[in-house]
Amino acid sequence: MKVLFISLGCDKNLVDSEFMLGKLTHHKFTVTDDEQEADIIVINTCCFIHDAKEESIQSILDMAQYRTGGNCKALIVCGCLAERYRDEILKEIPEVDAVLGTNSTEQICDAIEKVLLGDKYEAYEPLTGIETHEAKRSVSTGGHYAHLKIAEGCSKHCTYCIIPSIRGDFRSVPMEEILSQAQDLAEAGVKELILVAQETTLYGIDLYGKKSLHILLNELNKIPGIYWIRLMYCYPEEIYDELIEAIRDNEKVCHYIDMPIQHINSDILRRMGRKTNREMLEGKIAALRAAIPDIAIRTTLICGFPGEMPEQHEELMEFLNETEFDRLGAFTYSPEENTPAATFDHQVEESVKEDWQADVMELQEEIILDKNESMIGKEILVMIEGKVADENAYVGRSYRDAPDIDGLVFVNTDTELVSGDFVKVRITGAYEYDLIGELM
Repeated sequence: MKVLFISLGCDKNLVDSEFMLGKLTHHKFTVTDDEQEADIIVINTCCFIHDAKEESIQSILDMAQYRTGGNCKALIVCGCLAERYRDEILKEIPEVDAVLGTNSTEQICDAIEKVLLGDKYEAYEPLTGIETHEAKRSVSTGGHYAHLKIAEGCSKHCTYCIIPSIRGDFRSVPMEEILSQAQDLAEAGVKELILVAQETTLYGIDLYGKKSLHILLNELNKIPGIYWIRLMYCYPEEIYDELIEAIRDNEKVCHYIDMPIQHINSDILRRMGRKTNREMLEGKIAALRAAIPDIAIRTTLICGFPGEMPEQHEELMEFLNETEFDRLGAFTYSPEENTPAATFDHQVEESVKEDWQADVMELQEEIILDKNESMIGKEILVMIEGKVADENAYVGRSYRDAPDIDGLVFVNTDTELVSGDFVKVRITGAYEYDLIGELM
């Protein structure tokens, strides 16, 4: 039977999708990208913010038409929206045959079997423990890089966030399981591992009684065939000395860290439920740059949090201008139901949020352009991602660039290259986010 798989939301969700795909192909299902010929349609949903929820609902409605008027024999909804709105989905969208919560992805084949026998199916395992996967993942990112999920859930309970309620509290994947997955990925040709979780920096504290991300990095660094290891979602207050040393000293670990700070004003951070303040954040950034001068620091910000005043926005702008983050994303605050922040007084008008977000991104664009122009004439290592159509040029990434969210390096050459190749490139030009270079 043919299965169409739609994976929405974050890269953690994508890992869940890849494990489900691996199990389905292990059980002899064939994957298709044509909804008209699909026997089974699976949608792995997201509902982190309002826009993501709307996209998930629209995707379900779009696919529902093939359940009633097409070849589809089973429409299955998984992931965060299914966990959060289990009853509403089955009641309001009768075309949906099965719903699987965030800790129930291993039941995908059972769900299909039940539905094909004419039954509805629901699976909501407690949000504790880590699922054990019987089959290897089907990597969907092109084969030369893959995300490695090292933990599930989050125990931070920020006032704007619903993750703990739909993913559970923080729990680490056992190290031996992560290393086994990494070994399998390396043997399959993956060259870059991107470590992800709701929060990576607390890795191991629940299993081993102490933060153990630095130990995991040391072990991953030993795996043959892996060239780059990239760290995402590091909460700044949890970054510790041994972790900084592991980033600095392990040759395969990219001098790159994704460290979401959300804001710089200490009062706003307190209202967000963050465990940081301005002084602490400035100290972490200084420590990282002192130990690893060429480190690329990525961060994310929320603009227009309830109660934010123009002077606090200006404080953030001044801080960004002084700090000059290497990579940055900014989002307008989205009030989510059943979160404390949604009930706060002094909600900021949508137009103001958007103006403040535009301010941040305009400033960051200037910062990135200056940084990129300073790269002209330098030689950097680039991982090739593909060829530019109808041109003697390829597109790739440097260690400073995570896939899909950061910039690209366009490489001019007559030499034939393939995705996953590492090449030396001399930078010859710069744009706001991307670089241009020539093959050495």
